[in-house]
Amino acid sequence: MCILFMSLMMKGYSQNQSEIQLANEYLLKGDKRKAVEVFRDLAKDEINIPFIHNNYLNTLLDLNEPSEAQSYLKRLLKRDPHNIIYNLDVGVVYVRTGDVAKADKHFKDLIDEHKENVTMIKILSDYLSTKSLGEYSIIALNESRKTLGNPVLFSFELATLYRLKGQREKMIEEYLNFASQNSGTIQNAKNMMQILLTKPEELEALEKVLYDRIQKFPDADVYSDLLIWVTMQQKNFGASFNQARAYDRRYKRFGEKSLEIAKVALDNEDYETAAKAYGYVIREYPGGPYFLQAQLGLLRTRETRVKNTFPVNVDSVKSLAADYRKFVLKYPENANSLEAQRNEAMLYATYLDKKDQAILLLEELIKNPKVSLPLKSRVKLDLGDIYLLKGEPWESSLLYSQVEKALEENPVGYEAKLKNAKLSYYKGDFKLAQEHLDILKEATTREIANDAMELSMRIKENLLEDSVGEALQAYAKVELLLYQNKRDEALTALAQLASGLPGADTSKTGAVQRISNSAIKDDVYWLEANIQMERGEFEKSIKLLQQIRDEYPDDILADDAYFLQGEIYERHLKNREMAMEVYRNFLDKYPGSVFAAEARKRFRVLRGDFKDSPVPQS
Repeated sequence: MCILFMSLMMKGYSQNQSEIQLANEYLLKGDKRKAVEVFRDLAKDEINIPFIHNNYLNTLLDLNEPSEAQSYLKRLLKRDPHNIIYNLDVGVVYVRTGDVAKADKHFKDLIDEHKENVTMIKILSDYLSTKSLGEYSIIALNESRKTLGNPVLFSFELATLYRLKGQREKMIEEYLNFASQNSGTIQNAKNMMQILLTKPEELEALEKVLYDRIQKFPDADVYSDLLIWVTMQQKNFGASFNQARAYDRRYKRFGEKSLEIAKVALDNEDYETAAKAYGYVIREYPGGPYFLQAQLGLLRTRETRVKNTFPVNVDSVKSLAADYRKFVLKYPENANSLEAQRNEAMLYATYLDKKDQAILLLEELIKNPKVSLPLKSRVKLDLGDIYLLKGEPWESSLLYSQVEKALEENPVGYEAKLKNAKLSYYKGDFKLAQEHLDILKEATTREIANDAMELSMRIKENLLEDSVGEALQAYAKVELLLYQNKRDEALTALAQLASGLPGADTSKTGAVQRISNSAIKDDVYWLEANIQMERGEFEKSIKLLQQIRDEYPDDILADDAYFLQGEIYERHLKNREMAMEVYRNFLDKYPGSVFAAEARKRFRVLRGDFKDSPVPQS
């Protein structure tokens, strides 16, 4: 019977299709009167109702014909009294005619009638939401939840409705309800909250709610997990570690959460928290599964801190390399020792001028059958970097190309392509470099895509003013000198470039023409500022960064220069007041900068906002 009915309905629709199309065309043209006349005739045959209902009813209401709309719905409900959509339409007619009291009673009666039926309440709620009657959607879901005795029912739907109405506190509560249902929903809730809660006060509000939830539900690990997550969003890694430590103890995770915090803190240059977290895992879980990862992580934390304390202390580097060697010898069969040997090699090559020793260590790794393909590929990239340090770019290109071919659609493969692009750039072959970079701008790894975009923009901007690219070629050579740790030579070349390099004699008088450096001068300032910073000449660096701010206030490097000034005052000159002033002004001037979140966090740390957060007692 159902198949026969559908067949007849489609046959009727086919016969009246041209009339339905005509009515819709009148609507598109804005001729609602003619549309209603056609719809009125079509409505006499119930076969047409599914195809014209919404347009017919809405057009009647637009034309202020409530009586006809009510009569039409009465006819439909006589044939199909339990149709939830037609019943809801009656309430919409009340709303459109201004009879708010009748609409309110009608909708609440429908909610009361169906509140025990999850499917019907969901249909009812969705319908009301599409009609911009979200307040009744919320009432419907909450009434059903209460009746069925399930306090987390419809939590995702309610969170969405509260978001649309701007009720953030209730939205947060519902996302937490949603996250608490099973482990699979936690990440979804985090993703949504990361998008929606962007202001510091919103994250602080969520943090307070989570503390309350942990007190009420001490056995629900989801709230502790989310509390760690929210403090990480605030970049308050000290608080994150406090929570993670308690989480690891309570749920017997052997330091897994603390290790996670340590890695993120290290990536964000919070060396103190990273060292504390790694040290905690080493001390508290010596027989645990994360012990060696934590030991290696602690060495990496020391390494990153040494590399970013200017000028770099060679004795500290030697001590670090020796400790990596001890780790390798103590745990020769462990995969972590392979990473340790790689790190040791790069210290020899980059800071201790022992490139041949570094090459031997890396070649050992490449020959080692225990080394995985991803790690072997990274080691090949390191080896290519060392050959570039030695001034043998052809060897570098060969190694980069091998990795690029072996891991074509992999982040490591993209990194190899970026290194090849930079090789072409250093050689002044900007066309070939650009071909590589155009591909990399679509790379899945954001960092690589950003690096590719930045270099691509530099090439394009400079070639617009200097199609031959003489100034850019000179600048690229300086970058190569700097990469090869030839800082004095780089500074001399930068000084020449800043004043305008002598070019070819193109005049009849024999006067030497100067290469225009106008498009590259901000980059010259930036590069020299970084060199001076690494040499420990912090005041000189600040002065150069100020020149970028003064002479190129709208340039892409302006916010970079501003932020780096704050970092120098904070980390190298230990001038807390000046650092706070720079970060405060930075946030006023560049609120949309990629450095804004970090600047805000650093300002708040310096102001003393982040005291050790309390660990909820259970």
